[in-house]
Amino acid sequence: MKIIIFAISLALSVSSFSETRLKDLITLKGVRDNPIIGYGLVIGLNGTGDGGGEVTNKSLKRMFQKLGLNPQNEVSSKNVASVIVTAKLPPFARQGQKIDITVSSIGDASSLAGGTLLITPLKGGDSVVYAVASGPLSIGGLEKGKKFATTGTIPNGAIVENEIKIDFDKKKSLRFALRNPDFTTAARIEKTINQELGGKYAIAKDATTVDLIIPFHYQREVVHLVAIVENFKVNSDSVTKIVINERTGTIVAGGSVQLTSVAISHGDLTIEVKGDEDTGSDKPNSLYFVDKKTTLNDLVKSLNAFGATPEDLISIFKALKSNGALIGDVEFI
Repeated sequence: MKIIIFAISLALSVSSFSETRLKDLITLKGVRDNPIIGYGLVIGLNGTGDGGGEVTNKSLKRMFQKLGLNPQNEVSSKNVASVIVTAKLPPFARQGQKIDITVSSIGDASSLAGGTLLITPLKGGDSVVYAVASGPLSIGGLEKGKKFATTGTIPNGAIVENEIKIDFDKKKSLRFALRNPDFTTAARIEKTINQELGGKYAIAKDATTVDLIIPFHYQREVVHLVAIVENFKVNSDSVTKIVINERTGTIVAGGSVQLTSVAISHGDLTIEVKGDEDTGSDKPNSLYFVDKKTTLNDLVKSLNAFGATPEDLISIFKALKSNGALIGDVEFI
């Protein structure tokens, strides 16, 4: 007998008693990572490099020219590999700060194990160099690294050279964006901030955006204000949803998903959900009986006892949704 594990996702369920810190619900405009990218060469490979190729050969020739050498022909070597280097520039990154980088082969190198990345400038979308990367690669151990030997990392492998200028302490207003847009949550955030700060400083613009005017007594103390506001607790809300992955048989749903009066039959299972006005059952083969206040969580727990499979549950949920008896959204991934 298969037992279905029904996952209750707090992020997807509606709970009027679930208080969440504001910092877990929102992001702050201007405070985010910025992707940076660069092209470089990895040397010192034990015959596992590209072994030639137009891009790698020209890059080697250009590198030698910068070092004062003047090779007449393009240089080819199996100990060198062309790579793309990527990283995330953290918010408020300062000059001299070190960040992690990821190095990925773009040629036909079979492994980057034991290689060293040559100095590689990393640029942002504006073509400005924000960091410079270099150093020995790690591919996660000889055995585990064999599976993904053409991608490696260098912890603290890049040094920040340019800063993104943000005069955060001079801001006159802040904009919060909800990670999961919801009108009810946005309205509650506005109300909580105004109550705690003692004035009409916050206003919800839409389901995602809440603007906050910096109170006069917090001018030039914006960091202190954000530290206070992000720890306010709000009763978050969201749309009731069931997420189904038919390939894996995984079902994730909010525990508060409600069912209305309905009766369905699936294979050897007969499930009947009745209203308060219904009395008794005229179906002798009815295996399950609940009233209309039953949640989906209760239904699944009972179906487990009857040996329902994940395929049974998915089919039943589809039927309930099509019938209108399941109150909530169903999303397939």
